[in-house]
Amino acid sequence: MTAPASPARPTPKPGVMDIAAYVPGKSSAPAGVSKVHKLSSNENPLGASPAAVDAVRTAAERMEFYPDGSATALREAIGEAYGLNPANILCTNGSDEAIGLLAQVYLQPGDEGVFTEHGFLVYRIYIQSAGGVPVAVTENAETADIDAILAAITPRTKIVFLANPNNPTGTYIPFTEVRRLHAALPPHVLLVLDAAYAEYVRRNDYESGVELVSTSENVVMTRTFSKIHGLGGMRLGWIYAPAHVVDALNRVRGPFNVNAAAIDAGVAAIRDRSHVENTVAHNDHWLPWLTAELTQLGLRVTPSVGNFILIHFPENEAHSAAKADEYLSARGYILRRVAGYGFPNALRMTVGSEEANRGVVAALSDFLKT
Repeated sequence: MTAPASPARPTPKPGVMDIAAYVPGKSSAPAGVSKVHKLSSNENPLGASPAAVDAVRTAAERMEFYPDGSATALREAIGEAYGLNPANILCTNGSDEAIGLLAQVYLQPGDEGVFTEHGFLVYRIYIQSAGGVPVAVTENAETADIDAILAAITPRTKIVFLANPNNPTGTYIPFTEVRRLHAALPPHVLLVLDAAYAEYVRRNDYESGVELVSTSENVVMTRTFSKIHGLGGMRLGWIYAPAHVVDALNRVRGPFNVNAAAIDAGVAAIRDRSHVENTVAHNDHWLPWLTAELTQLGLRVTPSVGNFILIHFPENEAHSAAKADEYLSARGYILRRVAGYGFPNALRMTVGSEEANRGVVAALSDFLKT
């Protein structure tokens, strides 16, 4: 019996080439556009805290030294800001890394990871990269449906990812519903609460998940410095989790997974409360303004509690999302196509500066008249 021929080159393990690579929002306009407003990545229109900028400048003077592998100063600063035990905090290279580590540690080949149909695309990617089976659950009115999630739980389910608020819809579920979900999950199933946009939410029935993590053995919360703190380029996130989860993740993460400049910037940013308050105030003003103005133009806007909106376009070729994207890009307004999230005829727009917000509304008004 002839042995099978060896591959002519190294090949990825089964399943890797079935993963659809993540495609970030574009950041450039067509040639000849003089000024670009990037509104495709939910970045902070006020930028980073001046204190964080100064911290990075100082860190640049000692780049030859490795960072503290435990990010002790940052974990202590986070604990101080939120009243948490630093021992239950793990800092990561963006919250993306946190999600990837959780999938890597808690999923075996064939295990199922559950998320909602319009949830963050990296959930599917990391579930598949761990050899798991992604299970996308139908939403209700572009909002997570707890009963649908529970109906999708099987003996093979090991992890549930729930973005609250969700990206790209901007919708959220009250925390009573999150608690109902947790209460019905088997104790061996890990519930991951992705609270990347928690700081923007102004609803009395919302919680980020701190208390539920503190009182449970199978709940973790992921957070990011990319949005409210304006540190997207530093790649900095964190997890609040039970001690046994932190212990497991520490065994597999990179020994210096967070760089020194990011640590120092994060410490400065989280202590600059005035910058956070100014960012929230800016969003509180412009989020409802954009929603109202675009609705008046006849466009449907999904109600959002984040720092972005999902704009739905008419079902006609002349005024489709693709045509709107081309029109806006040619005028320097870069929004996010979200067909990969199940919205082929919508664009996601970050709440930007006053100039950017007014410019997009004016441009779309003209576009819809063409």
